[in-house]
Amino acid sequence: MKNFLINQYKKDSIFKINHNYLKKQFLSNKKNIFKAITGVVKNTDFTLGKSVNLFENKIKSLLQSKYVVSVGSGTDALMLSLKALNIKEGDEVITTPYTFYATIGAIVTAGAKPIFVDVKNDYNIDENLIEKKISKKTKAILPVHWSGRICNMKKILKISKKYKLPVVEDACHAILSKKHGKIAGNYGEFGCFSMHPLKNLNVWGDGGFVLVKKKKNYEKLMLLRNHGLVGRNKNLIFAYNSRLDTIQAAVAIEMLKKIQNITNKRISNAHKLDKYLSTIKDINLIKRDKSSKEVFHLYEFRVKKKQSRNKLLTFLRNNKIDAKIHYPTPMHLQPAAKKYGYKKGDFPNAELIADTTISLPVHEFISESQLKFMFKKIKQFFS
Repeated sequence: MKNFLINQYKKDSIFKINHNYLKKQFLSNKKNIFKAITGVVKNTDFTLGKSVNLFENKIKSLLQSKYVVSVGSGTDALMLSLKALNIKEGDEVITTPYTFYATIGAIVTAGAKPIFVDVKNDYNIDENLIEKKISKKTKAILPVHWSGRICNMKKILKISKKYKLPVVEDACHAILSKKHGKIAGNYGEFGCFSMHPLKNLNVWGDGGFVLVKKKKNYEKLMLLRNHGLVGRNKNLIFAYNSRLDTIQAAVAIEMLKKIQNITNKRISNAHKLDKYLSTIKDINLIKRDKSSKEVFHLYEFRVKKKQSRNKLLTFLRNNKIDAKIHYPTPMHLQPAAKKYGYKKGDFPNAELIADTTISLPVHEFISESQLKFMFKKIKQFFS
């Protein structure tokens, strides 16, 4: 076992059009962020300091939530939310097999078994299949707003109410996403967000936060993130250490100043790619829901012929375009899931999407000429 990310960073640095925009972001923000970090260093309040409170208040206002708890990562946001619901060994949580590893890791480390439901063509959980998977062991539903595209929460919340199952939203891709005017993270009992460096709202390391509806759940999360302490010398429960670092909170506050512009640029870039790529008959675009505001943490399309996907991927990367696959293997087919007995063919739509999808960079530093270059190369490949 080794740290594989170092080599990944080296490989990705060769691309002219890259998913990783952090160097440009650093150069455009370093003065203000270094000043903010210096303030933390002078105050020496590195753990749950003033900037953490300030960040939580700003996020609470931006996302119109009653309560916010910042934590160490998006993964911890999910896991601690499940623990706040008293999820334990032997319980089951319904979710999607087409997601990042953290979603399932959070369920498993909370003690539960992931129960998968196939996805629709928009990559989100198929709400019409959820009820069939509910059992006496089911304790929660965990939908993922893939790439910032909100699930059919109206139907999911009906199921939640009918079976008295709490909903934990994986909104790690979805900051500022809306559907029917409601902001992602405010549908369920908990709305979980990541601030990984490549998220739309990012810090310079790991970080996350949770939107919380009920006071009792807020108070439980506050205990869970900080050893169960209510003061320096009083421990109510034995719990975890998952605090957002004060330095990272200071970075997040600075990045919050740009989140509206970041979001608008991603949406604009994605819509332009939609327009260009809709002229190519060999690919399928996701049908956009006019009642939703997607924020495009990722921009994906599908290649109609399965055998062409990997060839196109190689072609684009050879042309210095950082095309990626998010993700080539659904969660039910990962080695870690072998013990649950799932097999190939169990979730055909998730498997088909994994075999045919490609992601392109659409972040705020992608220019019009780069969008056109990506389109030109994809068109060239198919012609």
